[in-house]
Amino acid sequence: MRADAQKNYDRLLSVARDVVAEQGADASLRDVARKADVGLGTLYRHFPTREALLEALLRTDVDQLTTQAADLEKSSAPEEALLAWLRGVVALTHEYRGATTLLTAALEDADSALHAACVGLHDAGTRLLDRAQAANVARTDIDGTDLFALVASLAWIYDQPSLALRADHLFDVVSSAVLPGQVGSGVN
Repeated sequence: MRADAQKNYDRLLSVARDVVAEQGADASLRDVARKADVGLGTLYRHFPTREALLEALLRTDVDQLTTQAADLEKSSAPEEALLAWLRGVVALTHEYRGATTLLTAALEDADSALHAACVGLHDAGTRLLDRAQAANVARTDIDGTDLFALVASLAWIYDQPSLALRADHLFDVVSSAVLPGQVGSGVN
């Protein structure tokens, strides 16, 4: 990539991170381009779809969570590992308000720019859940897809201004249902 194109790409990602944090996943791409001081055509050359832009924004964070899950598998008790992963994924989906719908849909859509990242995140959570179930500290009547759905529902709760004061409590309720006897500490 040419130096000027790389500069535009980096600038678009930086600005998009701020705009999406402020406006959510449905943020105006026109606002992103304007605030990055590039034309809309430049934005679309780098990111042909909203999903492609969100994938680029999420990729680093999702990769970190997937790597963290592998590290937690080796270094933490099963319930602590699963709770830390759950807390991290909910925080990520809350940071990118509205991305939960895209992430959930992308899990089943192999053509989605977000598919590989979502599958990796889902598989990491499934491994942690399986490990906790094998240690008899997690419910055995749920699977990785159920866990992913619970993450989506928790992210939705955190995104609702009218429920914001209850979100940490509800995180604790859900996490203690997945890991009976455990009390989470919210997402913050």
